[in-house]
Amino acid sequence: MKSRRSFIKTLTAAGAASVLPIHTLTSNTMSAQKMIHQVYFWLHKDSDLKEFMTDAAPMLGRCKDVAQFIMGTPAPTEKREVVDHSFHVSCTMFFDSLEAQAAYQSDPLHLEFIAKYSHMWKTVKVYDIAI
Repeated sequence: MKSRRSFIKTLTAAGAASVLPIHTLTSNTMSAQKMIHQVYFWLHKDSDLKEFMTDAAPMLGRCKDVAQFIMGTPAPTEKREVVDHSFHVSCTMFFDSLEAQAAYQSDPLHLEFIAKYSHMWKTVKVYDIAI
């Protein structure tokens, strides 16, 4: 009985030890994970589009943790069932890590953008992509 308990203790310790390096590796990989943060805006009024693209959305690209920023409107591609042309503005931001994207969420410029311009949109959708 004593050898069985010893065997189970050894097996448990070995199992726990084998998982620890994987967790550390996963944590390091996640912190170095680059990502794309895509934000789609549906505005209340079409007449706000120019101001939104000139004054509002570019603020997001000036946030310090944004590595690259691309803004655009729906492309005039053919109408197909799988293509969504219904949004007004899309902002795509590239981040060098998950931590950079998390820091962006509390960046004063990002928070100012939300406070100043959130009245302009009726819907916003975000898609985060690991690359």
